[in-house]
Amino acid sequence: MMEHSFKKIVTFLSLYFLWGFVFSIGISPFNGQAADAVVVDRIVAVVNDDLITLFDLNQTFRPYEENIKALGYAPERERETLFKLRTDLLNQLIERKLSDQVAKKNNIEVSEQEIDSALERIKDARALTDDDLRAGLAQQGLTLEEYRKNLKQQLLRNKLVNREVKSKIVITEDDINVYYDVHREKFAGELKYHIWNIFIRIPEFADESTRRLALEKMEAVITQLTQGRSFESLAVDDPDSPMAPKGADLGLFKLDELSPELQEAVRGMKAGDFSPILKTDMGYQIIFVQKIVETESKSLATVKSEIHEILYNEAVDNRFQTWLKDLRKHSHIKIIK
Repeated sequence: MMEHSFKKIVTFLSLYFLWGFVFSIGISPFNGQAADAVVVDRIVAVVNDDLITLFDLNQTFRPYEENIKALGYAPERERETLFKLRTDLLNQLIERKLSDQVAKKNNIEVSEQEIDSALERIKDARALTDDDLRAGLAQQGLTLEEYRKNLKQQLLRNKLVNREVKSKIVITEDDINVYYDVHREKFAGELKYHIWNIFIRIPEFADESTRRLALEKMEAVITQLTQGRSFESLAVDDPDSPMAPKGADLGLFKLDELSPELQEAVRGMKAGDFSPILKTDMGYQIIFVQKIVETESKSLATVKSEIHEILYNEAVDNRFQTWLKDLRKHSHIKIIK
């Protein structure tokens, strides 16, 4: 039956492309006269008994395309990125079609009430009114009706994943214990550094004498710190001169939350230490570690639910990809270049 349906689609495709050729050269198939009609759509993939059109692909592709073009890539890299994105999105559309077909076969449905409830949860989570939601959708080129349709498909696939994947996953106590033992460093106590800085910004095109003057001012700060002046008192000074050192309380950070340059400066410092003068793209700065806070390590009991969620999500992802791969293998899929 599936093979017979596939042959019907291939026959249809042959007629489709024949007519597409006729339109593209400007001949009316009805009277043989020149016509202004042009081909505005075509089929890009056949998925069992369903079709994916160029319009479907372009509609999915367009928002991502605009974002990538805004990144200012070199022409060759932009072409490569867009080509890969288009290929990935087509595969996603194929997988959606396959999922929808399985949902239909198993009579999995989504009611209007379920869509309404999901929509209300989204609005509540983002503190949106109906007008806010419509305005936000309009900026993305969507109507509320189109968004409801997309939401319905998402809910449908969630139900399918629950049926085909999630219901078959079991995370045991042993799984949780093994994960905790293997990732003990993840749950160990962490060091956080309360950091201040004093800096002088230097204009990008400043001359050598300006840079030398800035460095001399920072060296004067180092002298005062060495003589016992507190970093905080120097940092809170608010001089009028644009080339005078200024300070700020940067806050509390884990080491890996800092830039590589600051990590190098802070690593090994103790509470009350200040760094030498650091040269940056913006100018000069001195880092001060006001205090170091060490958090307690987390016991297995306190992170058990967190580990369960990690393992569960990993299992869902892995099993879903396996399920999709198997589904593709047993389906008739033809991508039309």
